[in-house]
Amino acid sequence: MRIVCNIILILLLPFICLSQERTAPLYYNARVHAAAVQNIMPLAKTTTAQDTIQLPFFDDFTTYNIFPDNTRWTDNEVYVNNTMGVDPPTRGVATLDALDAHGIPYDTSDNSHLLFADSLTSVPIDLGSLTPGDSVYISFFYQPQGYGFYPLTADSLLLFLHKNNNDWREVWAIPGSTLTPFTQVMIPVADTVFFYKGFQFRFVNMSAFNYSGSQWNIDYVRMNKNRNMYDTAINDVTFTNDPSFLLNDYTYMPYRQFLANISGERATRHSDTFQNYTNASQTIPYSFTARETTTNTFLAAAGPTSITVPAYTEQGVSYPMYTATIPSPGMYKKVVFENTYYLQSPASDTNKVNDTIVREQVFDNYLAYDDGTAEQSYFLDLFPTLPGYLAIEYHLNQPDTMRGMAIYFGRQVPIPTLKTFSLFVYSKLQGIDGAANNDSLYWQEGFGPGYADTINHFWVYKFDQPVPLPAGTFYAGVFMPAFSGSDSLYFGLDMNRIGGNHAYYSVLDAWNSSSVSGAIMIRPVLGQPISGTEVPPVNKREAEWTLSPNPAHDRLQLKASGVQVGGSGYMVTDIYGKTLLTGALSSDNTINISTLQPGMYFVRLVSNSNIGTAKKFIKE
Repeated sequence: MRIVCNIILILLLPFICLSQERTAPLYYNARVHAAAVQNIMPLAKTTTAQDTIQLPFFDDFTTYNIFPDNTRWTDNEVYVNNTMGVDPPTRGVATLDALDAHGIPYDTSDNSHLLFADSLTSVPIDLGSLTPGDSVYISFFYQPQGYGFYPLTADSLLLFLHKNNNDWREVWAIPGSTLTPFTQVMIPVADTVFFYKGFQFRFVNMSAFNYSGSQWNIDYVRMNKNRNMYDTAINDVTFTNDPSFLLNDYTYMPYRQFLANISGERATRHSDTFQNYTNASQTIPYSFTARETTTNTFLAAAGPTSITVPAYTEQGVSYPMYTATIPSPGMYKKVVFENTYYLQSPASDTNKVNDTIVREQVFDNYLAYDDGTAEQSYFLDLFPTLPGYLAIEYHLNQPDTMRGMAIYFGRQVPIPTLKTFSLFVYSKLQGIDGAANNDSLYWQEGFGPGYADTINHFWVYKFDQPVPLPAGTFYAGVFMPAFSGSDSLYFGLDMNRIGGNHAYYSVLDAWNSSSVSGAIMIRPVLGQPISGTEVPPVNKREAEWTLSPNPAHDRLQLKASGVQVGGSGYMVTDIYGKTLLTGALSSDNTINISTLQPGMYFVRLVSNSNIGTAKKFIKE
């Protein structure tokens, strides 16, 4: 049998090496969830027909807020961002998916349940003085997938209009598809039932939990009178994407490491992109200024310089990298350079908000290739009996001390709370750059994945011992052991960082260069001692307990050895960790699960003296 298995493994080896890297949806929006947990999410707006606005209506989502502008929209379910759209008409899009206003899936129990997911509803608009003869149109741009996952044909994006009898009418829909350029849609408002004080329109996507990474992006929503189906010109000159980082390869690094090799770390130029959406060539003045934010120290400025941009043309512009720096404020102090870019659009362009854009270059206590946002998840598709290694290559310009790692984990199925992994630091990887062997500098076991509801959403792991590192290359990464359920940890993947990701993976004792585009979100933390992400204290004494029957229909019976379970509390969660049922066990040590939908769940036993390990069960 062993010989047969080895032959099969050898035959499969070429396919294993080619197919072990995978990407997956996030199944979770950390930025939105953190805002909800920290109570900084604005309340959904309650409006009446008296709270109306006048035409024109416009929003191109040019903002640094992740929620819709509540002077234009009444709900908070979509995610406003500048990372999910591919070549959007203007900077900023509204993303609709199957994640709710708290950043978690709407339905975690039925993976085939097709439901109305996100809504984007306008505030009431006064159309009472208008008629169909005023030729009112709604226009917008949409894009399936973006940098996320494409919606299948069963998914769809829809537009509804609110009638004067308080009903909604569907007036437009498009089935899911793979990535396409942003497409503009023109919708006439032609029925008399829409012309009243209090009219609203609403975008909705239909999606299923199985495809909660499926996304639609919306941009440049306009509504006005005296339009027609050919009124597609935007008549705007606007920034379309974020400016570049100031660094050549890293996105973020410690300031002391930057000062040790300024010419090597700094990009030769920095750049931005804008678009002329008018029907004529425009001569556009553009400029930038730079300052250090803590001291407000002036760093550099350029322009205004003018460039002539043909009609309907995107124009990239760049500036020579400025040489101004500030003296180090301290070996371990955070430093932020703020670059602000400007363009002067024509007088006929009434939308001036998107004529300014800011990029912060942060120097802090970590090394990173990512920009802090995840659009997908990265994982290794391994056999349960084989361990896996994931290593990211970094470099130092002067000796430093590594104190731990910060990791952005993607949510996954099944829930990974019981998985374990190790962290390591190597100076060499066998077979990479001619290295004969792996050279281990540090190894620490016993970690578990976490999902931080903090401002940067990384879970920080503190090393037991500091790791002194010389100048030069090192590799920091994660080891996922076999037979532990840890062979498929999901890591955040920043899809906006196109190009070499400095990542290597190993299965069957061979290191391979990653072929996945994007930056895997693992960051070495350097410098002074750090604190790991706080974990709620738990009593390590665990009760050995079982549950039956499994699968179960209406009730679960719990039994524990050596302890009394009577009077203990219980907590039932779905596969995403969302708590669905809590309470105290009944006198017969059972839990009523009749209200749960069929599917897979986890139950944890909790008492004053012990906390039981989570157990999986199936609800029939």
